[in-house]
Amino acid sequence: MQTYYYILASQRFLLEEEPMEEVLKERTRHYHEQEKEIDFWVVKQPAFLEASQMSQAKAKCPQPAVAIISTNPQFITWLKLRLEYVLTGEFQAPSPEIPDALASLAAVS
Repeated sequence: MQTYYYILASQRFLLEEEPMEEVLKERTRHYHEQEKEIDFWVVKQPAFLEASQMSQAKAKCPQPAVAIISTNPQFITWLKLRLEYVLTGEFQAPSPEIPDALASLAAVS
């Protein structure tokens, strides 16, 4: 099992009010320059919130939610310091309740 770390916020806040696209593009560019594998993902309406252990986080976050999930806890800490109104946490996957860490409940368009 892998530990995943996340920040969680409303889609409106994270994708419209904050310049996240710019931040993530810069981070991606930095990873390519360092020849590092990408270890973060943006997931709209993350399915991991449906797990019973995530009920408190889901209740605290305005819906629809979006998560930035990473295997790098320092990256999530850095994002938390940069973004004030986000929830942070961690979970392990795959597990019976969270078979796919990056699964989304959002309809594919």
